[in-house]
Amino acid sequence: MLKRAVVISLSCGALAIGCGSQSHGDTNEIIENLVQAGFPRSDIQVFDGVVYTGLDAEVSLEASREMLTGDSGTQEQYRTTNLVGTTVTNICVNGAAFASNAKFSQGLDLAIQNYNQQALRWHMTRTSGSTTGCSATITALFAQGVTGGSSGFPSGGRPFNTINIGTGLNSATYSVDVLEHVITHELGHTVGFRHSDYFNRAISCGGAASNEGTAGVGAILIPGTPSGATVGGSIMNSCFRTTETGELTASDRTALNAIY
Repeated sequence: MLKRAVVISLSCGALAIGCGSQSHGDTNEIIENLVQAGFPRSDIQVFDGVVYTGLDAEVSLEASREMLTGDSGTQEQYRTTNLVGTTVTNICVNGAAFASNAKFSQGLDLAIQNYNQQALRWHMTRTSGSTTGCSATITALFAQGVTGGSSGFPSGGRPFNTINIGTGLNSATYSVDVLEHVITHELGHTVGFRHSDYFNRAISCGGAASNEGTAGVGAILIPGTPSGATVGGSIMNSCFRTTETGELTASDRTALNAIY
């Protein structure tokens, strides 16, 4: 079962919302609301009758209720510390491995198109191995027996050089749109996007709450995007569904244009 939640972190110093002590009944409700919204109990503390998450973010009763009833149309986006540098203007995507598979080839073309439809300072060009005119190259490869994908984050101002897309997606269970989604997602990592629900993978994956942490690469909130996550709210959610459209959401576009 998919879980939908909006996570909002409030700081007294920054927002001056809900500061001050809370009644015992309010405290209990805030804690339960936070747990329902996806926060692990171990990340919730009470000091002098006030509820905090992450030791320094106070949460008022009103804010905790908004986490359960918030607008599912507002999503968050996070990025790594390192991004693609300004000298990279043409990112070549070597799709030679997909050339003989019509479904994967189409999915790759559609994913590249997702980025090229935005007014970014770099462009993506599909190639068959040539590096002529390329500022950087990402190679698309099959991951045998896997349903999903993997890639990495930028380094030295250049995108990560490989995306691995699972052959399990060749099943009739998964449409070209789903394949487009997975490839777009993995390309997103190569240019610096973290999972939108990195702080609680259960939001898109279900199961117990889990936090990826900074993973040594940072998890920086992108300006103009809120700090919560919902099912289907971003192409960068940790897990995907069989109903994905493969298209960037409004928050994905906002995030891309904010940093590139």
